[in-house]
Amino acid sequence: MTKKITIAIDGFSSTGKSTLAKQLANTLGYVYVDTGAMYRAVTLYAMQNELITKEFFKVDELIRVLPEIKLHFKFNPEVGFGEIFLNGINVENDIRNITVSSFVSKVAEISEVRSKLVEQQQEIGKDKGIVMDGRDIGTVVFPEAELKIFMNATAATRAKRRYDELVAKGDNVSYEAVLKNVQERDYIDTHREDSPLVVADDAIEMDNSDMTKDEQFTFVSTLVNDITKTL
Repeated sequence: MTKKITIAIDGFSSTGKSTLAKQLANTLGYVYVDTGAMYRAVTLYAMQNELITKEFFKVDELIRVLPEIKLHFKFNPEVGFGEIFLNGINVENDIRNITVSSFVSKVAEISEVRSKLVEQQQEIGKDKGIVMDGRDIGTVVFPEAELKIFMNATAATRAKRRYDELVAKGDNVSYEAVLKNVQERDYIDTHREDSPLVVADDAIEMDNSDMTKDEQFTFVSTLVNDITKTL
């Protein structure tokens, strides 16, 4: 029986981390965890309770109510992955809009938020056999992961991908607004004091600007096979 490993996939927003992670998890029979969804769910909670708007961010109040925020994933066989629930309500679709995207990096900057979610993530993955994607999986959550991938692509490419996704869902948004959001998130993610987005020393970098989904899946699948053969 092949020994299970931990696969950490980090990278910039809209690089396709979740798509690749889902493919790997489904193929390997591993658990998939979208940590970005967890931060988005906390952001949605903050929005719903008027703790964050374009005008203000009530950081102290968000920290105070963190114990009230309950997150869990429930596998949906129709889509093939675990959808996120916020206090018992499925918010998988609600967290994917441009407004949540515009606030999520600010929420993720808060050390108390990161500490709460990292603890949950480590508990979920303690038995290995997991594919987890995010910003600090290979550096903070699972620094001992057997395989670490860092994904990147040009900002323009990532914005176009995100724009196409939003338009396909029926969102009324401009490419320029999406590009600005991508660039702003990049800056916040790489400049925050707590767990900034960096490439782990032992991560394998993959620029998928010109790669198809099949090409990147084949590339990473080969890496997984090479590692598991040596265990």
